[in-house]
Amino acid sequence: MEASEAARLKALEEENAKLKRLLADTMLDNVVLKDLLGKS
Repeated sequence: MEASEAARLKALEEENAKLKRLLADTMLDNVVLKDLLGKS
């Protein structure tokens, strides 16, 4: 694997981790909102 490929892979892995955190946060927000709406 060339250095440029390794750098690209590292960047993609970092982006993937960031997107996974964003997805988890959004899913948690949805759970909270559904809970609040269900109690109204």
